[in-house]
Amino acid sequence: MTTLAAADSRLRQFLALTKPRVVSLIVFCAVIGMFLAVPGLPPPQRVFFATVGIALVAGAAAAINCLVEQHIDAAMLRTRWRPLPAGQLTPRTTLAFAAVVGGAGLWILWALVNPLTMWLTLGTFVGYAIVYTVLLKPATPQNIVIGGASGAMPPVLGWAAVTNGVSAEALILFLIIFAWTPPHFWALALYRTQDYARAGLPMLPVTHGSRYTRLMIVLYTVVLVAVSCLPFAIRMSGYPYLVAALALGAGFLGYAWRLWRNYSDALSRRAFRYSILYLAALFTALLVDHYWP
Repeated sequence: MTTLAAADSRLRQFLALTKPRVVSLIVFCAVIGMFLAVPGLPPPQRVFFATVGIALVAGAAAAINCLVEQHIDAAMLRTRWRPLPAGQLTPRTTLAFAAVVGGAGLWILWALVNPLTMWLTLGTFVGYAIVYTVLLKPATPQNIVIGGASGAMPPVLGWAAVTNGVSAEALILFLIIFAWTPPHFWALALYRTQDYARAGLPMLPVTHGSRYTRLMIVLYTVVLVAVSCLPFAIRMSGYPYLVAALALGAGFLGYAWRLWRNYSDALSRRAFRYSILYLAALFTALLVDHYWP
């Protein structure tokens, strides 16, 4: 019984390294990209292997992020429970885990999906685990804007997995997530400003203050709402999606405006949670419109 409990605890620690809530949103957007890429249904086997491969590589990138930022995580209230700062896993074990999981994911994509998807996924891994985590995050308050490119790749990966190519439609899906990332993340950073300051990270609320960050949230949300209409503009989607995009965008703009006018940590938390719901609902609307009679 003790052995089983220890094994279960170790599995939970490894799972925590992969940031499963973040990875689930990544995989969701990638799967939506697969279905949007073809008029009918994508091949089930291709969807399965692409989903597994992308999920494994995303989990490995998250583990590398935890490895690089273990000292930062230890200084922040919201992350000090993670396995590395808590002393539950060693850096060597984490690196080995990331190598095995990421390697398996890349092999699946190469052998069972297509080489293009593997290379794009590898590039996304490098963009997040190295360019964003190692280079950008500790160096500039624009880290999430520039580094957001890697986080915007999942629907492109899904599209490439099914079509073995990248089209203008896939790039529009990329732009939606790219524009969504700054207001999403800055809503979190606002109510975690002290955490980031304690960790020495130059996040926008730390370097430029709350008021400037809130203004940027408003401006980027306006850009996001405009970009979210592009699928309708190029006839990738129809009126059902447009109605959903405008309604969801109005909700996001409402939160952004209230943050600007009357800030509170509680409102910022609600805005952050809404931003996650927004992206999931927007991509769901794209999928529903895609198969609309």
